[in-house]
This record gives sequence, C-alpha cells and structure tokens, in this order.
Amino acid sequence: MEGDCLSCMKYLMFIFNFFIFLGGSFLLGVGVWVLVDPMGFREIVAANPLLFTGVYVILAMGSMLFLLGFLGCCGAIRENKCLLLFFFMLILFIFLAELAAAILAFLFREHLTREYFTGELKRHYQGHNNTDVFTSTWNAIMTTFDCCGVSGPEDFEDSLFRLLSPNKMIPEACCQRNSYPGDISVQHCVSGSVAFRHNKGCYSAVVDYFETYIYTAGALAIVVLTIEVCVSHTFIQILIIACSF
Repeated sequence: MEGDCLSCMKYLMFIFNFFIFLGGSFLLGVGVWVLVDPMGFREIVAANPLLFTGVYVILAMGSMLFLLGFLGCCGAIRENKCLLLFFFMLILFIFLAELAAAILAFLFREHLTREYFTGELKRHYQGHNNTDVFTSTWNAIMTTFDCCGVSGPEDFEDSLFRLLSPNKMIPEACCQRNSYPGDISVQHCVSGSVAFRHNKGCYSAVVDYFETYIYTAGALAIVVLTIEVCVSHTFIQILIIACSF
C-alpha cells in the first residue's frame, strides 16, 4: 500500500514539476533571446528602461522556475531525499518571500497613492529627455497605456516640465498616435488641445489593465505553491517511512 502511494506521489510530483520546468525554460529562453538578439531588438529594449527591467525580471523568474522544476523532477524520479529537501526549502523560501512582499506592500501602501506619484511626477519629470531614467520610464508608460500624467493632463501644471518647457502644456508622450498625421497634431496637442491628447490618467489606466490579472496571478501562485509544499512534504514523509523499513 505504501509502495503504491509512494509511486503515485512520485509520478504526480514529476508531472507537476515537469510543467514548471517547461515554463521556466520558456521564460529563460525568451529573456536570453532578447538580450543576445542580433537583429536590433536588444537596442530597442535597452533604450526603454521599463522593458529593460522587464527582461531581467523574466530572466529571474525563468531561472527560479527552471531550478524549481529541475529539482522537483530529479528529486521525485530518483527518490532522492537531499534533492527533495532542497526543493522543499526553495519552495518555502519563495512562499516566505511572497509573504514578505505582501507585508511590505501593505506597510508602504501610502507610497502607491495618486498623490505620491503626482508629487514625484511634478518634481522629477523633464519631458523629452531620454538620458533621465525617471523621465524615460514615464514616457514609456504614457505611450504604452495611452494615458497622460497620473490623474490626467492637469498634473503637469506647476511642474518641473513646465519650467523646462514653458511653451508646452503637456509632453509629446501624452499625444494621441496615428490619429492625426503630421506634426500639426503634435503642436496642437502640446499646446493643450483636448482633441489631440490622451485625457485619461496613467494611474487608472495601469490599475485597470492589471486589475484583471493581478488577483488571478496572485491566487494561482498561492495555490501552486501550496500544492507544491503539501505534495513535496507528503512525498518526503512517505519516502522517509519507506526507507526506514
């Protein structure tokens, strides 16, 4: 009976971790491909701080999942207590890291408010300056999510951007793309014309975009980690009992 249970748990754990291994390999491959791509995509990513950071996040996630899946597969199929113990400790570390991240997010939630981002935008945003990381990141956000400012175009009033560019009401990143051909639309846009600019704030745009996925991803991550912890712990216990006879 114990042998059948051990065999069932072994193959269940192997299959489960094999899919994790494949997912990690895919993410790792995508990250490496972007960094070494000779066709110029690397330069595009490097010029955008938001995308550049995302590549390393993908690499880190891919490496972690790759290692997790590899240890789980090898430990299960070889019934190696050392590998399984290391696998269990790695899962526990990831679980605690997620818990710590959630606690930190709760403690520093005041830094994620509209007022905080608006103040930072007013103090540091420079407009069209690709050498400044803060400015480049905000330009990438506004062009990616078709938004303007934190709450709207009015966020640029009494800001560093207006001091540096007194003839512009809003930056070019707030202008609508592919709607009105030519530079005339950009001139109307930066002068404050409502018809040529994005009027939605980036705070709402980003929240709306991720709201659908963040809870699903978080719940899925918790479920997967919980299953991994339970399965690996049970498998280790069964393996220890089986080896003691």
